[in-house]
Amino acid sequence: MTAPRGHLRIGDIDVGRGRSATGELPVSRLVTGNTISIPLRVVHGQSEGPTVWVSGAVHGDEIAGVEIIRRVLADIDPKSLRGTLIAVPIVNVHGFLNGDRYFPDRRDLNRSFPGSATGSLAGRVARLFMDEIVDRCDVGIDLHTGSDHRTNFPQIRADLDDPTTRDLAVAFDAPLMLHAKLRDGSLRAAATARGVTVLLYEGGEAWRFDEDAIRTGVRGVRNVLESLGMLDSEQSEPTVAGDRPLESRSSTWVRTRRSGIVQLHAGLGDRVEKGQALATVHDATGHRLGIAKASTSGVVIGLTHQPLVNQGDAIVHIAQLDTEPPSRLSKDFT
Repeated sequence: MTAPRGHLRIGDIDVGRGRSATGELPVSRLVTGNTISIPLRVVHGQSEGPTVWVSGAVHGDEIAGVEIIRRVLADIDPKSLRGTLIAVPIVNVHGFLNGDRYFPDRRDLNRSFPGSATGSLAGRVARLFMDEIVDRCDVGIDLHTGSDHRTNFPQIRADLDDPTTRDLAVAFDAPLMLHAKLRDGSLRAAATARGVTVLLYEGGEAWRFDEDAIRTGVRGVRNVLESLGMLDSEQSEPTVAGDRPLESRSSTWVRTRRSGIVQLHAGLGDRVEKGQALATVHDATGHRLGIAKASTSGVVIGLTHQPLVNQGDAIVHIAQLDTEPPSRLSKDFT
């Protein structure tokens, strides 16, 4: 699906080769009568090449992707780009404006794909995104963070059994790549069904700018563009020679058995062993109620930031590894 070198028309954008343009995709009207639209920026390269989309804020409270996209766009010259980059920094505009993960009717956009032109509001946005963005692209990179007071270690989630997807996941060069099955209703599943190769990046937390996760995301997006031949190598930050992402085929959450106030003893990127104490739960008067232990050995890829927990709450996310993690696995992962 090589991008044509004539004018590219999408939404209200009409951009010629070697140019970039900003515009929008109209979605609906607010209850006030004002129109609401998805913001876009298209960089339409001078030369032939793939078409790639990069999206953020599919969940309205996951704002780090907006900053990642801003930084990526700041250093791309359309005259030297080969192919086309379609940047969609805020997909769920309703949630973004309301400070909410979901749409006003509480639907999750990332469970609403491929959507319907006559369905719910989330379904209509999903359909619009599929028709106007996904169907134009060869590759997609969807940017996410942790949710519900949780933070995520920078990671790529993708179908690592697909050779093309795996190559791009390795090229992204996040500290870890997690094999993740396709989930019904997700953007990744719907786009894959239409023949698009999709990477999902997770890093940081909702409503926060985690600088390490953002820098890893910026570098990763540029690395993928470079690997596709869209950017020259000198335009991307170099990686450490011989350093490759860790790979995990499965992960599990450790849950607290008692309600109370939790104190964590592990951090993102830490290597933990089965049976290791990961957190202590106390009551409000200081009595220790219990200790949460690792149910498996692996690497911590997610943590709660909520100190008040209820019985059964997920507090530490562990990815199992088949090999020893290299020295790059540390809190300074950029």
